[in-house]
Amino acid sequence: MSDNPPVPIASNTFERIKRVSPEGSHSWSARDLARVLEYAIFRNFQPVIEKAKEACVQSGHSIADHFAETRTMVDIGSGAQREIEDWALSRYACYLVIQNADPSKPLVALGQTYFAVQTRRQELVDDAATKEDKTRLLLRAEIKKHNKYLAGVAREAGVVQPVDYAIFMDHGYQGLYGGLTRRDIHQRKRLKPKQHILDHMGSTELAANLFRATQTEEKLRREKVRSKSLANQIHRQVGCKVRQTIRELGGTMPENLPVAESIKKAEIREKKRLKADLKRVLSDTRE
Repeated sequence: MSDNPPVPIASNTFERIKRVSPEGSHSWSARDLARVLEYAIFRNFQPVIEKAKEACVQSGHSIADHFAETRTMVDIGSGAQREIEDWALSRYACYLVIQNADPSKPLVALGQTYFAVQTRRQELVDDAATKEDKTRLLLRAEIKKHNKYLAGVAREAGVVQPVDYAIFMDHGYQGLYGGLTRRDIHQRKRLKPKQHILDHMGSTELAANLFRATQTEEKLRREKVRSKSLANQIHRQVGCKVRQTIRELGGTMPENLPVAESIKKAEIREKKRLKADLKRVLSDTRE
């Protein structure tokens, strides 16, 4: 048998030093990473971090999104401590750091593979999240537009007063959500008083509500409804039909779908993405 110790498994090594915030985000301490990569003196590792930052900028990413300067207290003996500089690195930052590290270090090659794979996995997750953001924003805008159309047609049917319109909308929700009113849905999803239920729906739930709104609008218009009670009845019937279709397709009932984060956060991410894309295009044009 060989007396040589087993080669450390990269995934175990780098997972062990990973830090998880209360919100669930992951980061790595630059000092922890330096120790794992066998940089005995941290100042010898700092040029590697600087090269990684340059690579981050060249790839069109913001340094601030991936390299967060922090301060850490360390013991210096006799119960005393002093503050030292550190960086909280994202997964992508770690990938760039290891790409610029000394290739003769034993764990550098393993680290390059590990973070390349993990970064690609995260990219796929981010791509899916970006697609969901775009779909949600599109559907939310469409619902806002068609709710105005629906309100106009309902007004022609006699739904004029705000209280009447609230009752009319509840009939649609009751049909689609198995008897739940807008207030019931709000409570079921545990939203805060000022949070709008439509702003916290995922794309699947938004699509179901858009179909309810557009089909009710068309039916009221087509049948030239001029009765407030009939308009309420039709809205509920359409909601029930959409619910029945979801059931027949084996889908999840809308009241059981998960609550999505605020649509405003999706708007902020999309604006940042578009800004980054524009910056990248302008950079490529100058080159």
